[in-house]
Amino acid sequence: MPRIAVIGAGPSGLSTLISFRQAEIEGMQIPEIVCYDKQEDWGGLWNFSWRTGTDLYGDTVHNGMYQHLWSNGPKECLEFGNYTFDEHLGKPIPSFPPRPILYDYLTGRAAKYDVKKYIKLNTRVEQVTYENEKFYVTVWNKPEKHVSTEEFDFVVVATGHFSVPFIPEYPGMESFPGRILHSHDFRNAEEFSGQDLLVLGSSYSAEDISLQCYKYGANSVSIGYRNKPMGFKWPPTVKEFFYLDRLEGSTAYFRDGHNQKVDAIILCTGYLHYFPFLEDKLKLKTTNRMNCSDLYKGVVWQNNPKLFYLGMQNQLYSLPMFDCQATFLRDLILGETSLPSHSEIHEDISKWLLREEQLCSIFEMVDFQSNYMRDLLKIIDYPKFN
Repeated sequence: MPRIAVIGAGPSGLSTLISFRQAEIEGMQIPEIVCYDKQEDWGGLWNFSWRTGTDLYGDTVHNGMYQHLWSNGPKECLEFGNYTFDEHLGKPIPSFPPRPILYDYLTGRAAKYDVKKYIKLNTRVEQVTYENEKFYVTVWNKPEKHVSTEEFDFVVVATGHFSVPFIPEYPGMESFPGRILHSHDFRNAEEFSGQDLLVLGSSYSAEDISLQCYKYGANSVSIGYRNKPMGFKWPPTVKEFFYLDRLEGSTAYFRDGHNQKVDAIILCTGYLHYFPFLEDKLKLKTTNRMNCSDLYKGVVWQNNPKLFYLGMQNQLYSLPMFDCQATFLRDLILGETSLPSHSEIHEDISKWLLREEQLCSIFEMVDFQSNYMRDLLKIIDYPKFN
């Protein structure tokens, strides 16, 4: 029987497990599946922990959830095609749910399909190699301090790409007297009550953390952007300034001539795609973009069709997109669909890359990802969406 290693028990990993479980419920024979996750519980980034830096075993903390996080996208764009929020909760809810509701929804569906039996928690993947048509996956069982290697026919990389912070450096940081942290280590806005904050970034985290700190009593929030401002109608004590030039003591100087004394700096500067466990010939090398090169249909590693990546794109839909991707890889492994020729794969990847280059606005990005999902829906058995 073929064996599949799924790396990560977060949203995309759980979609993979559930997709195979659904096929099994429908009477199909499925491969043996082993899912590894370095955390002590499932849910990926939707786990909340007070910990930052390292966990109980000295391993890096994966999640960057903060206590008062609410969804920054409507639930209508996050809902699984075959499991609604109404079904899970038994009642309608507003469009923007808080973190605990999303975690409960995500793990509630997983519990319904009984997929925890596939998961080995507190188990970090150390190395993945490929030779003689097989993958060799070496893992570290953290509580038992035991290293082992197993053989697999397929590997699914479902680790996400929001766990390794990108941390830039600006002149004067080394002598700044206050706290500097990345949003990955942000846990509670109440910590910054009464302080003057500098938030660096101009995307979702910068917007949300700035407003949370304002709501929980920050004295002021100065947002430093590099390309263009977010341009919202901010509260009076939240302002955007162009490009942090340097820090002198506790004073931030911007290239637009503004300067501001600050008590703390929060870096909302994004994340790195980071796969240290993969040998180089298997490693996806990309930035956070709408379409990743070398992935057919955003899923299949072009250089080895037994290796799959899930959720590596910039995400506007997330959960239903992960489901579509998981269903596609499942159907490939089970023989329900097949890959085209190498030339057709290359042509398809190039076509989507060209479309991505022409995107000019967030609205076009939404349409792009909608069309990407519709493209997958043509070849998989998954509920259609409008």
